[in-house]
Amino acid sequence: MAQNFKISIHRKIDNLSIRLMGDFDGNSAWELINAIRENLNNSKFKQIDTSKLKKVYPFGREVFKSNLLIVKDRRIRIQFSGPNALRISPHYTNSRRE
Repeated sequence: MAQNFKISIHRKIDNLSIRLMGDFDGNSAWELINAIRENLNNSKFKQIDTSKLKKVYPFGREVFKSNLLIVKDRRIRIQFSGPNALRISPHYTNSRRE
C-alpha cells in the first residue's frame, strides 16, 4: 500500500461515506474493495470522496475496477465525488498515457 494512503469511514443509518487520502495504488485499491465488502450489509448507498487523493496510479485504478464488479453484484449504489472521482470510477476511460 502507498505509505501515505488512508481511508476514513463514516456510517449513518443507510449511508456510508468513505474518504480516500494520499496515493491510490494497487494495494490501496484492495483496501477500498475490502472496506466496501465489510460494509455491504450496513448500508445501501456508499459515497467515495476522492478530494484528498494526491495521485491515482493506473494499476490501482485497474485493480479497483476489475474487483468492484464482484461487489456491485449486491445491488448497492456507489457515488464517487471529488476531483479524482472520474479517475477511479468504473466508467472512466483514458486515452492518453499517464
